[in-house]
Amino acid sequence: MKTLAVDFGGRRIKLGLVEDGVVIELVAMPAEAETPLATRLGPVAAALKQLCARRGLRPQQCDGIGISYPSIVDVAQARIVDHFGKFGEAHTHDLRMWAEEMFGLPLAIDNDARMALIGEWRYGHWESCDNMVLLNLGTGLGVATIIEGGILRGAHGQAGILGGHITTNLAGRKCVCGNIGCAEAEASTSVLEELARAHPNFSTSALAGEAVLDYAALFPLAAAGDACARFLADHSLQVWSSLAVSLIHAFDPELFLLGGGVMGSGQFILPAIREYVNRHAHTPWGRVRVEAAKLGDQAALLACEWLVQEQPARAN
Repeated sequence: MKTLAVDFGGRRIKLGLVEDGVVIELVAMPAEAETPLATRLGPVAAALKQLCARRGLRPQQCDGIGISYPSIVDVAQARIVDHFGKFGEAHTHDLRMWAEEMFGLPLAIDNDARMALIGEWRYGHWESCDNMVLLNLGTGLGVATIIEGGILRGAHGQAGILGGHITTNLAGRKCVCGNIGCAEAEASTSVLEELARAHPNFSTSALAGEAVLDYAALFPLAAAGDACARFLADHSLQVWSSLAVSLIHAFDPELFLLGGGVMGSGQFILPAIREYVNRHAHTPWGRVRVEAAKLGDQAALLACEWLVQEQPARAN
């Protein structure tokens, strides 16, 4: 089976050609997520055609297109329901029609965190576990859940994926979702620079000299004793850890996975969250395994193969 795969991220759009559980071609382009989705569909289509050409394929020789998308998705209708400040006007597009007109292929789409979890579940050698939660640390905070071998979607497509919008600070910042003090608004790459610049020690911190102020820069400086970086690192770990406990209490997983680009600093993050969960999660049956996701950028792309196989029959 060959599947065209697209993963719309906050900073990059990843595109792949997946064959029998392997990403055989992979390319990325800038997301330009502040622009309408319509401006990105043309470049995405061109890139997918180039991926096929590199393998001497016509797109019609593939079985379908899978899309991983950072929003609430109506899986049955293959429609984007909402957006969180990314790819405006996305809800106005009939992506099935786009896929048919551009490629002559069926299309399946789901939320990006859900896709990352599906990829880990089906291709990451966690198959023996049917109760798991993923927390993706990235531009935002993505969450997804599998319960008793079923993907949690809910009546309106948002069950399990709004974990990043659980309140962690009643007096906190206003979030793009409209809530106050969401975990995502308190500790994610999207707000890190603003939080850093508001800190009283920022002007004397080494963070002020960073060309890109992200967690890859933050954690080593925190470990080296930079006061501003240390405060922000501790704050972020506290938010993520308390969120992890809330998600464990809500969904009762056996396995809690940490993924996303921020996990490039996993040597600082994983032990701290694991230790906090072990101390504070109420799990009288035993301990939840807290582990790093295995597949990185490829997880959602691999999930596109599974989704194309699974969804069309339900969607018609």
